Amino acid sequence: MSFLAPFYLLLGAAAAVPLLLHLLRKRIATRVDFPAARYLARAEREHSRSLRLRNLLLMLLRVLLVLALALAAARPFVPSLGVGHGPSALAVVLDNSLSTTAVAGGTPVFSHLRAAARKLLRAATPGDRLWLVTADGRVRGGSSDVLLAEVARITPSEDAGDLPLAFRRAAAAVKGSALPSRMVAVATDGQATAWRFTARADVAAAVYVPGGAPPRNRAVLSLDAEPVRWTPRGTITARVDAADSVGYRFVIGSRTIARGTAARGEPLQVHVAPPERGWQALRIELEPDDYAADDVRWAAVWIGAPPAVTVDASAGTFVAAAVGSLIADGRAARGGDVAIVSADAASSLPALLLPPTDPVRLGAANRSLAKLGVPWRFGLADKSLNIARGDRMEGVEVSTRLRLTRAGTASSDTLATAGGEPWIVAGPGYVLTASALDPSATSFPVRASFVPWLADVLALRLGAPGADVSVPVVARPGAIVRLPAGADAIENASGGIRAVTGERIAAPAERGVWFVRRGSRRIGALVVNSPANESVLARESAERLGARLAGRTGMATSDQARWVRQAWSSGTSRPALGPLLIIALLLLAAETAALRSPRITAA
Repeated sequence: MSFLAPFYLLLGAAAAVPLLLHLLRKRIATRVDFPAARYLARAEREHSRSLRLRNLLLMLLRVLLVLALALAAARPFVPSLGVGHGPSALAVVLDNSLSTTAVAGGTPVFSHLRAAARKLLRAATPGDRLWLVTADGRVRGGSSDVLLAEVARITPSEDAGDLPLAFRRAAAAVKGSALPSRMVAVATDGQATAWRFTARADVAAAVYVPGGAPPRNRAVLSLDAEPVRWTPRGTITARVDAADSVGYRFVIGSRTIARGTAARGEPLQVHVAPPERGWQALRIELEPDDYAADDVRWAAVWIGAPPAVTVDASAGTFVAAAVGSLIADGRAARGGDVAIVSADAASSLPALLLPPTDPVRLGAANRSLAKLGVPWRFGLADKSLNIARGDRMEGVEVSTRLRLTRAGTASSDTLATAGGEPWIVAGPGYVLTASALDPSATSFPVRASFVPWLADVLALRLGAPGADVSVPVVARPGAIVRLPAGADAIENASGGIRAVTGERIAAPAERGVWFVRRGSRRIGALVVNSPANESVLARESAERLGARLAGRTGMATSDQARWVRQAWSSGTSRPALGPLLIIALLLLAAETAALRSPRITAA
């Protein structure tokens, strides 16, 4: 038993007052004997037992009345006695992840979860400490009225969130409370993938998972544009998860470019050479179902004319042959926009720069690099055999290379290494190799990956207007991303613009394509999609999830009213104020009845 106001127990000393009055009670009348009153003395002796019993009963009732009032004033909390619940520390984890937008039985799952959270918070008392934690891990504290207002404002997220993190933060909140009664109440759709990495916390938990099976779902799992820049042709590839056939359509901007019906497990692919130019948003749409959130997926692509390339004789026959195949395939054209040339013969950028074939020209090559603003210089030759590391470099051997050294602080990327040192580097308007692209120096020109690599270098690094148009940034909602240098705004597909400061920002919460701007020019794209595992709606049972979260102290149900009772059952004691006041009223009534009773007979 515990007391909220133990000092009021001192009032119990007042119970001695009726006791002392009873013990000190004296007759105050003068005794006079006269013959006519003898029968009264005999009557008094006959009823003295009855009078003593009534006095003792009144004394007992008055003592108990005082004690009951003193106990009630001290506000005792007694195990399993009383009504309501004792002061408790309670954190509510409200799952508002994307999967809760699924419709089951004609109602979104989130509506059931929010209704359950409201019932739970309305049952709180002023003595409780309360927190509300959403799927993104955000913790809010306050009174029941404050948190009820928060629940009304919360809507489903566009992301999966991190429910294990939310549970850990909720557990930390209640464990930091001084109240002995602590509970984490979880209202979730029970999505198995969302709770996969949950660790048990040393706190009691009550879990509510709505009953029934999740809806059958058709989902777009992935959408890719290859290459990421089209000049102007490209391929769109999508993967769809569906139990049966489903209708789909591909869209560039606002124009449908392909539609059809996908069979179960069939990958979708379309080759296209659209007339649009610049950065464009792509999407695939499925016929809507009861979980519409994953019926659309986004991608972005830059579309432009094929890069016009000039191949200098110093580049070698293998490079000339590769460029010829790209021209034949429509992915390049002949012209003077981009040069492939030995560094000592280069006069302008953009260019793919190769080392000089004659060692005597090494000094001239370095002077040319300095003049072009390239922050790299050729050094001594290294003829040890090394394996290259980098994109499309699997198994590439390097037998002859020049060491590359930095000269300046201009921005630069290392595309490939050999022997742990830079081998192919790139920056604004240039790509520089430390080896001749010839089998005598490296096996790269005879690898199947060489022509696709060269196509990407020409289109992605050198052929785009301004040469600094970036590769699309792909992120989930709210993730921290790095934008291209110089970005000052992002623009959604409908033309809405948000200013940004700095290169690192939180991705927008809304899914879709956001174009990265520098002034009035689009220099990149930010593609925001939800994680593919949000499309897997299979659920953990409430009982299994409760055991995983809290072991033996885990409780679980699919009934809202029962979940509310479970959540508040963690109180080690309940307030007995009401029952004590009722007892006091009954004692007072009994005293009144005893006073009015003309006669109490002994048993």
